[in-house]
Amino acid sequence: MPKPANASPDFFGFAGLLSDAEQAELAAIRDYLESEIKPLTQDAWDRAEFPFAAVGKIAKLRLAGYTYPELGDGRPRSELFSGFLTMELNRVDPSMAVFSGVHTGLAMGSIRGGGSPEQRERWLPDMAAMNKIGAFALTEPEGGSDVAGGMRTTARREGDTWVLDGAKRWIGNGTFADLVVVWARDVADGNVKGFVVEKGTPGFTATKIEGKIALRTVQNADIVLDGVRVPEADRLQRIDSFRDTAAVLAHTRGGVAWQALGIAVRAYELAREYAVTRVQFGRPIGSFQLIQDLLVKMLGNITAMFGIVVRLNQLVAAGRSSAEQAALAKAFTTTRMRECVAWARELFGGNGIVLDYEIAKFFADAEAVYSFEGSREMNTLIVGKAVTGHSAFV
Repeated sequence: MPKPANASPDFFGFAGLLSDAEQAELAAIRDYLESEIKPLTQDAWDRAEFPFAAVGKIAKLRLAGYTYPELGDGRPRSELFSGFLTMELNRVDPSMAVFSGVHTGLAMGSIRGGGSPEQRERWLPDMAAMNKIGAFALTEPEGGSDVAGGMRTTARREGDTWVLDGAKRWIGNGTFADLVVVWARDVADGNVKGFVVEKGTPGFTATKIEGKIALRTVQNADIVLDGVRVPEADRLQRIDSFRDTAAVLAHTRGGVAWQALGIAVRAYELAREYAVTRVQFGRPIGSFQLIQDLLVKMLGNITAMFGIVVRLNQLVAAGRSSAEQAALAKAFTTTRMRECVAWARELFGGNGIVLDYEIAKFFADAEAVYSFEGSREMNTLIVGKAVTGHSAFV
């Protein structure tokens, strides 16, 4: 009799580091995502439209409360639980995970970390309940990796009002967000400051970016700011420079590493299931050596990815993590993810290029995750500076 298969992509049992209560909670969330969210995602991805019916369903999970306990049930979860939660969201649908991550991680994180107590009280409860959706506007048409020193969007103070002028690009949730955190350079002191711009503000225009091949459900926008007037009360009061912006990005960059893991895990699960059910030459293709080689290479990548993201979250929990460690985690995991989805698509043969088998969506979505939150090259140079003491940035 053949030995029963070990179907888990968590081959070394990293989930066992969670408490029993956290494991049970994560399993319940996984079941909910599979039954309530996943059925809405495939057609939405194909049509490049956002499934607004999913917002209320996601809101029921109270995801913000896991990251910010004071906005949830008040019970803190471990950093490791937050990582596994990110993995599960991406395992079901990377586009919806990006929607949630932009809202909860980037937009809410900016307000929670950079806002005054009054601002946090004014905006965060509605955002936690997803009554108001947030976006994060940093990247510009002519500035991605160099936006820290080359930000072209400006802020000019006139009394108790700021006037914003410029443009932003690739802004997730940008076409429908109620609150957009806009980063602009103060013409008076040259420092980057953060502003919360409400939907409908005169001079603010958001246009959907069409023709994407990845994360098609995410509504990325080109944003134009033409004399947008924002009251001083809506400037994030604890943001003084780009260093404060970078602090938000350092935290979310570690989240992208978990995102890459979730995509790789789903690619492996799909490939393994196909391998044991697809019959060729009278046998399941999973019984052939070359197919097993692909699966084991994927599993090895996933195991290494688990190791780096789990350790990163342990360091975050201990207050001993660094931006360079987050950069290495992002660069390494997204590279391994890219290999995994390519091997999985290869295993499916011709069936790997149609949406019916789901792997095509993950194969395409991986390309976006590989590029955003700092390209592999830029994150590599961050780590390179740390290990050599020399900056290789131009």
